[in-house]
Amino acid sequence: MKQVAASDSVSDFNKVTLDKILAIEKDVVALKLSVLKKLGPTGKKIAKLKAIVPNVEISEEDIAFAKGALYGKTRI
Repeated sequence: MKQVAASDSVSDFNKVTLDKILAIEKDVVALKLSVLKKLGPTGKKIAKLKAIVPNVEISEEDIAFAKGALYGKTRI
C-alpha cells in the first residue's frame, strides 16, 4: 500500500506542475499578443532615407552592411 500512496503523490505533483506550466504558457501567449499589438503598424507614413539625408548616395553594399549590423551575418 505504501507504493500506491507514493505513486499517487507523484502523480498529484506531476498534475500540479503541469497545471502551473500550462498557466505560465497561457500568460506568455497573452503577453506576446499584447506586445505584438503595441508594435503593430501605426498608420504613420514611412520616411524615405533619401528625404531625410539629401544628396547622399546609398549603394547596395551600404544596405548589405546595414543589414549585417542589424541582423548578423546568418540572417542576411
